[in-house]
Amino acid sequence: MDDQGQIFLIDDEEHIRNSGSQTLELAGFSVQCFEEASIALPKLSRAWNGVVVTDIKMPRMDGLTFLKAALEIDPKLPVILITGHGDIPMAVEAMRDGAYDFLEKPFPADRLVELVKRGLERRELILENRQLKNELEAQKTTRGPAIIGKAPAIVKLRETIANLADADSSVLIMGGTGTGKELVARCLHETSLRHRCPFVPINCAALPEHLFETELFGQEAGIDGAEKPRLGKIEHGNGGTLFLDEIESMPPNLQAKLLRFIQEREIFRVGGNKAIPINMRIVTATKTDLKQAVADEVFREDLYYRLDVSPIGLPPLKERREDIPLLFAHFVQLAAQSYDRSVPPLEQERMQALLAYGWPGNVRELRNTAERYVLDPEADILEEAKENGAEGAKEASLYEQVRNFEKSLIAEQLRLNKGNVKATIEALGLPRKTFYDKMAKYGLDRKDFG
Repeated sequence: MDDQGQIFLIDDEEHIRNSGSQTLELAGFSVQCFEEASIALPKLSRAWNGVVVTDIKMPRMDGLTFLKAALEIDPKLPVILITGHGDIPMAVEAMRDGAYDFLEKPFPADRLVELVKRGLERRELILENRQLKNELEAQKTTRGPAIIGKAPAIVKLRETIANLADADSSVLIMGGTGTGKELVARCLHETSLRHRCPFVPINCAALPEHLFETELFGQEAGIDGAEKPRLGKIEHGNGGTLFLDEIESMPPNLQAKLLRFIQEREIFRVGGNKAIPINMRIVTATKTDLKQAVADEVFREDLYYRLDVSPIGLPPLKERREDIPLLFAHFVQLAAQSYDRSVPPLEQERMQALLAYGWPGNVRELRNTAERYVLDPEADILEEAKENGAEGAKEASLYEQVRNFEKSLIAEQLRLNKGNVKATIEALGLPRKTFYDKMAKYGLDRKDFG
C-alpha cells in the first residue's frame, strides 16, 4: 500500500484542526490537516489507506458534498463526520448514504481516537481483501482450475503442469489427504490437447472389488442378465484422461489387467472377446509410498514403473503457509457465492491463528474452515479443526512449528507490503540484518511479493 494509515482531518476552524491533529498524533496516527475539503479530495484514491475526519458545515465545499464525491472515488472509504447538535439527523442520514460514523461537538478525545482506529482497521481489511482478489485473478489460468499459491513449490508445480500438459505420458501424483491431487489431475487434463474429451475420475478405494472390473472395462450383453452391452468408464472416456485416485487400493488381480491396458491400449469388456482400442492418458494418485508397497509385495513393480513415468509431488499445507491467506480468501469467496452470503472480513488475530495451525487435513481442511467461517463469522473457526486434527497437528516438533510460523509471518508481511523491505521490517520490529538472515534461512525473495 502506498500510504500507511493516514488520517485526513478537514475543518475550516484552525483550533479544531490543531487539537484534533494533536490528539491523533499522540495516539500514534499520521495526520494531515486541510482547511478546505476541495484540497483533500484529489489526494484520495481506491488504493489510499486511511480515514477522513471532516466537519459538515464549511464554506465552499461542505462535508456532505465532500462525502458524496469521496464515495464516488471509492464507496468503501471511511469518512467520519463532525457535526453540531442540530445537525445530528443530517449526520444519521449521511450514514445511510455511506458515511462511516459521526462525532457530535464537543466530543471527547478518546472517542475520536477509537472511531479513527476502527475506521482504519476496516480500511486495511478492505484493501487487503482487494489485494487478495487481485492476486487470485492474476493466478487464474485461461483453461482449467486455478492452482492458487506463491510458495516456491506451487510455482514449480504450475510450471511442471504446463510442461507435462501435452506430453501425454503417465503421471503419478503423490501427496497427503487433502493436498489437491484431483485438482492437479484436472488441471493437467484441462490444459492438454485432450480437454475437449472426458475427464474420468475413479476412486479405487471407494469401489467394491466385485464391481471394479465391470466399472472400468464394461460388460457384454447377457452377463448378469443384462440385455445390452454396458460401457465401462474407460470406454466412455476414450480420447480423454483416466484419473485413478488412491491407486494403492486397487485389488491385485485388477492391477494385472490395468497393466495390460496401459501396455496394449486396448480393453476387453467382461464376458467379451473383442479387443476395443483405447486412446487415453493415464493419471494416478497415491497418498502412500508406492515404492514401499512394491517392497511389501502388495503392489506390482511393473505397474509401478508404468505409472511413475512423470511423478508430481504435492507439499502439505504446513510447508506452504505463505499461501494460507490467498487460499482462505479464495475459498471464502467461493463459499459466499455458493451460500449467497456476504464475504465477512477477517481480523488479523484470526489470520494469525490460521497461519499457526498445523492443518493435518491440508487444503481440504482449510476449505471446510472457510465455509464454516462464511456460515458463522462469529464462531471459533478453528475449534472443530483443532478437535478433529489434534493428532495431525502434533506431528511437527515444537522447533518445526515455531520455524514454520515465523516463516509464514514474514511472508504475510511481505505480501501485505508488496515486497517493501522497509515497511516489512517496521511491521515486524526486526533489525535489518536479522530480517535478511531470516529471508535467506527460509528461502524468501521480496521480488516474489512485489
